[in-house]
Order: sequence, then structure tokens, then C-alpha cells
Amino acid sequence: MRFETNQLVVAPRRLAVAGGSIVALVLAASLWAQSGGSQGAAAAKVSPLDDNSVQSLVALDNAVESVAAHVSPAVVNVAVTSRGSEHEASQRGQQQLPPGFEQFFGPQGGGGRPQQQQIEHGIGSGIIISPDGYIVTNNHVVDGAVAIKVTLNDRRVLNAKVIGTDKLTDVAVIKVNATDLPSLQWGDSGSLRPGQTVLAFGSPFGYFQNSVTRGIVSAVNRQNPYESDARKPGGFIQTDAAINPGNSGGALVNAHGELVGINNWIATDSGQFAGAGFAIPSQLAQAVANQLIKTGSVHHGYLGISMNDVTPDNAQFFKLKDASGAIVAQVTPDSPASRAGLQNGDVIVSLNGRAVLNGSALQVAVAEDAPGTKIALGVLRNGSSQTVNLTVGEYHAEGAQEAGNDGPAGAQQGKLGLAVSNLTPDVRQQLRLPETLQGVAVETVRPASAAEDAGLAPGDVILEVDRKATT
Repeated sequence: MRFETNQLVVAPRRLAVAGGSIVALVLAASLWAQSGGSQGAAAAKVSPLDDNSVQSLVALDNAVESVAAHVSPAVVNVAVTSRGSEHEASQRGQQQLPPGFEQFFGPQGGGGRPQQQQIEHGIGSGIIISPDGYIVTNNHVVDGAVAIKVTLNDRRVLNAKVIGTDKLTDVAVIKVNATDLPSLQWGDSGSLRPGQTVLAFGSPFGYFQNSVTRGIVSAVNRQNPYESDARKPGGFIQTDAAINPGNSGGALVNAHGELVGINNWIATDSGQFAGAGFAIPSQLAQAVANQLIKTGSVHHGYLGISMNDVTPDNAQFFKLKDASGAIVAQVTPDSPASRAGLQNGDVIVSLNGRAVLNGSALQVAVAEDAPGTKIALGVLRNGSSQTVNLTVGEYHAEGAQEAGNDGPAGAQQGKLGLAVSNLTPDVRQQLRLPETLQGVAVETVRPASAAEDAGLAPGDVILEVDRKATT
């Protein structure tokens, strides 16, 4: 990043005035000096206000300074060495091929195998959540990492390893080998209200470590309008505390210095802070982080419905007293919701007795539930109240199952480090496989994983596991 000093430069200009005007200016300056003009300027200076006059502002400053001093030691800089995405590698492969050669070598430029991924460097932030070195950050900060360096507040630089990642919620946990580290306590994001003061910590642009910005909670339970997967839980905290590239994975804290959010993304046309920053709520991030620390993977709950929010415009149509709740727009066949009898047009107003504000809040709550959990949904159907009991299913990413780990996070956290798919007609055609061949196709391979070390690559077909046919 290039740094320049912005200087106010005034270009010299020749002042063209009549000769008489020059005499008048000189005479005026002389008279001003003789009348004590310099003394008048000195008399215009004002003294600073005393503490009593600005007591509220001084108290606010002192409070913010106390929170910053409490939180800053637990916020770290995360420098990542990673490999570029396979899509980017394939694009580079295409560009390296002479025109017309694609028909011989395929779109990936090398016998159907992707080109070697390039090494990339990225910088983000993280938060120490335990004295023994566990750090929570964003999945997109450490995605594909082959080496991670963590710089502590005291400028020590430590190597870190990935404990687990969750692409669905964009939460990851890494760990450094250290003890007695300053750590932050989780707060309750569910108690946040618009207007509350929050502070954002991190390393904006990767260069400005230990930065803090102050703002308020602008809104809660925000969806990401740019997210392509509607099944990903939203519930984001919106804030006007400045969040810039490099702040990802940093801390959003309340007035007590409690961790209420993980800085995640910004809504901007310029790529930099434009007044709307968003953080993953601690209610979701803590549950995911705890699972990652305990097992290295996350199993998210799944209902099998798409939802719309209740609004003042449609509340009357659904015979609702207020504009809160989640409207079932579609029920996936053979899903937990379908088997429990949920129907299109049902309005979910409560979960285990707790009010459901909107669809985003319901998504976050269900995503926290472990598969197999029994829940009770309060439902309004044609204005009539009823309870629907169901067993939460397990979320799976579309089109892939994790080999060696049936969790939702795909190749990012499995023991083998690869994701596979069935040999559908489209896959067979793409890989030019005969109909009689049985097995599973390798979709993705995590860099620096056991699968990559063994030489597996996307496009390979696994026929047997321990000499047992894979059908």
C-alpha cells in the first residue's frame, strides 16, 4: 500500500492591481499596526474550557479509553500465506495456452488437471478468546492457508495453525502455542439495540494494527443482500463504526468491553468504509467457535424451508397483531419441515417459546442447534395458533459431501481435505467416464491437506476405499 502525505499547496500568483490600490493597501496595513492590531489579535485568544464545563465529554472519553485499553491486548493481526483459488488457477492456465489448443488439453490447460495454484498473501484480524491461545477470526481470512503468522499486541510474532473453519458462517478458529494471553469474554449480541455504543478493533488495510473506531449499532438481524446462498444464516449487526479491509475477523465490543460481534464485511461501492459495516453476532460466532475447538468441525441445524419476513404490509393479510415473524415461502420435499407438516403460508412466530423476530433471526437460532435436536415451533396457520414439533436435520452444502467427515463445511475441515460428488450423467460426460464405472468424483482438494499430499486432484475418481468398492 502506498502512503503519501497530503499537502495543501498554494501556487504563487501575481496580483495585478492598479498602483493606487497598492498605496491604499500599504496605508491600511500601517494604520492597523499603529492602532494595536497585534494586541487585538492576542486579545481574541480564548482559554480552554475547564473540566466542569465539558464533564460529560470528558467522562465519555475516559470510558472509551478504558474499553480500548481493556480490549486492544486481545486483538491480533493475522498474516496469511495461502494458495489462490482453483478457479483463478484454471483461468491462468487458459491464458497460457495458445489459441486453438484448448481442444487438445481441455479448459484447464493440462490434461484435465488444474494449473498450479499461486501463492498469495493476505492480512486480517483475530481475537484471543482463551488464555491458552485460541483465536477466532473469519473463514475468508484463513481460507486456503499454508502458513499463518499472528502478531500480538506486544509485537510478538507467533506461528498459528488452523483448528477448524466453517464456510457457512464465515467463522474460523486458529491457535498459537502460548499461555497466559489476554482474552476477551463473549457478550450477548441478542441484547443489542440500535443506538447502543460499540467499538470496532482490528488492523485496517493490514498496516494499522491496534486501531479502534467508535460508532453505534445501526441495526440488528441484517441479511447480506449480496450473498448467493440464501441458506446461509444472516443476523448481522450493522454499525457505523469504521470497518475497512484488514478489519475482517476483528472485534466488535459493547460498552462493557464484551465481544458481541466479529467484523465481517462492508457495504461499499469503493471497496473501503462507506458508513455501513457488518459483524457476525456473538450468539452465532460463539456457538460455532466452541464446536470448532471441541471437534474441529461444525454440524449445523437444518429445517428445509425458505422464508420471507413479516412486514406491516402483509401482517394484516396473515391476521397478525404486529409485523414480526417468518413466513414459510417454500418447503423442501422430504425435509424435516416437510415431515413435520409445515406448509407454505405458515407464519413462524416462536421457537421453543421465544418470539421469532424475522426469518434471519430464525435462521441463526436453528443453525446453532445440533442435528437431531427436537424443537417446537409456534405457528399461525390461517390465523389459528398451533405448535409444530420437529427434529432438526443437518445442513449439507449443495452438490458435495465431505469424504471422511459428513459435516457441512466441505473440504475446508475434513480429515482428508477433499469433497466429492456422485457420478451423475453430467459429471460422467464432463470426465468422459463410461456408464459402467462406479465411484465418486473429487470436486475440491484443500491445500496442504492429506488428500493433496497423497496426490489427489479435482477430476480424479475414487473407485475403492480400503479395497472396498465405492459405489
